Amino acid sequence: MVKLIINGQKVSVPEGTTIMEAAKKVGIHIPHLCFLKEINEIGACRVCLVEVEGMERLVTACNTECREGMKVITNSPRVRKTRRVNMELILSDHDTNCASCVRSGNCTLQSIANDMGIMVIPYEENTAEKNRWDNRLPIVRDASKCIKCMRCIQICEKVQGLSVWDLKGTGHRTSVGVRDNLDIQKVGCALCGQCITHCPVGALRTRDDRDVLNDALADPEKIVIAQIAPAVRTAWGEQIGLNDEASTTGKLVCALKKIGIDYVFDTNYTADLTIMEEGSEFLHRLAHKEDYQWPMFTSCCPGWLRFVKTQYPEFVKNLSTAKSPQQMFGALSKTYIAQKLGVDPSKVFSVSIMPCLAKKYERAVPQVNDSGKGNDVDLVLTTRELDRFIRCDSIKPEDLTDMPFDTIFGEGSGAAVIFGTTGGVMEAALRSAYFLVAGKNPEPDAFKNVRGIRGWKEETFNLKGTKLRVAVVNGLGNTRELMEAIKKKEVEYDFVEVMACPGGCVGGGGQPFRDGEEMAEIRGEKLYDLDKANHIRFSHENPSVKLTYEEYLGEPLSKTSHHLLHTDLENWDIEMVLEDT
Repeated sequence: MVKLIINGQKVSVPEGTTIMEAAKKVGIHIPHLCFLKEINEIGACRVCLVEVEGMERLVTACNTECREGMKVITNSPRVRKTRRVNMELILSDHDTNCASCVRSGNCTLQSIANDMGIMVIPYEENTAEKNRWDNRLPIVRDASKCIKCMRCIQICEKVQGLSVWDLKGTGHRTSVGVRDNLDIQKVGCALCGQCITHCPVGALRTRDDRDVLNDALADPEKIVIAQIAPAVRTAWGEQIGLNDEASTTGKLVCALKKIGIDYVFDTNYTADLTIMEEGSEFLHRLAHKEDYQWPMFTSCCPGWLRFVKTQYPEFVKNLSTAKSPQQMFGALSKTYIAQKLGVDPSKVFSVSIMPCLAKKYERAVPQVNDSGKGNDVDLVLTTRELDRFIRCDSIKPEDLTDMPFDTIFGEGSGAAVIFGTTGGVMEAALRSAYFLVAGKNPEPDAFKNVRGIRGWKEETFNLKGTKLRVAVVNGLGNTRELMEAIKKKEVEYDFVEVMACPGGCVGGGGQPFRDGEEMAEIRGEKLYDLDKANHIRFSHENPSVKLTYEEYLGEPLSKTSHHLLHTDLENWDIEMVLEDT
């Protein structure tokens, strides 16, 4: 242990602890912009400077380790003055038009500047717009807002293993851009959006598509149908003033109805369908193992699909052909669902509320649009876009009441709910695969060993005498390690679940900003609680799914199912479609 004094308070911390961590232990907050624990500890922003007795220069608290007998002052006049100068220099090179910035009101730079009382920037401002991308892409970069904290570089390299971003230019011309000056379309970006959620300002953002929904709502000929992804229910209330207990799915339905959506359904319905199709496909491949490459990979995550197609194209044949729940719902919304509602399919405008940036790309891939009525999913809004829509309409939390999903297609199992967290797809699939093989349900939690936030998990289960070796991986850096191990035949599996974002969809690139906080594990636990509370915990017991097969699809892997619910992944184009918004 190391003993030191911070602002007159005695502190004892383990050796190797930084000044910032030690200060936090005694309730002293040191402002910072670039710091991300174990990811970005380079002291680039110089906002966390503190004074150490006996040292001539101020030191960065984020990466300076505590020493025995050290006396630290975090709020001396010298510290305050130097921090202010550094902030003013950062602001002089930052587009401070906050009113039109997506991060306004939830921006660390804005908060620190306000706390310091910086009303005038005394330096020459270099705020000319630099290298703003075409905002028709799902991901938009505005270099005029970049503060060169390098978080995006580090999260993409160290966590996701893609190294899309790098520094470019020198001196005051230094900025962050795509590595080797490549086009974003050519660099293998997975569109996971982790760079966006970890950017402390608005230099990276998601394309805002709310006007498209507004136009659809204004069209009297359109019937607007919305689906809500499992992970959205864990986070949608965070930025509109609702705590976890109050942000119920019923209130989310109410908010969407207040916005003007005609029908609100649950993506859990088609998550259960995905399990039926994907589980049946796995059992078919298992029975004809000699005809397929192994292992079989899940195919629900478009970020993972972009990754495997660019980094490991030889494994594309290993992917399940089942569409994601989003795309299954889209296909059914303009066929079976429209039929059940008694509406003209050509008038259906299908909206999905997703925790994911890559879903905006996925909906535009030609190979997933099979309803014959244009794109099966007409619009994807992220959780953040939904929250902004709610706030824009001045919908107050206290005005929301619990409303049910619209009938038939608003029902989902507990197995579908856990789709939103790492390990959830695997667990849900194994629950129903066991039933399809054994003719009876396993214990609902029989496959819980695949749960947990760990980056790469493996387990062996007995499926009525057949030994199944499964793996679950989240985060693309961990995925690369797994893929290399499979290539080198260091490991062998039968079934592998991959999610591009750390923690799964609950930590997706479209979820609310919580600067410096990783919320995936907390949100994931909420999904397991919902699963446990659900009266249906198996996908094959969902009455809506049973009805869909009885009335429309016939059975899993039928001709109709293959046409609407499966896709040709080998012919997917990874180029992002430019969309006017």
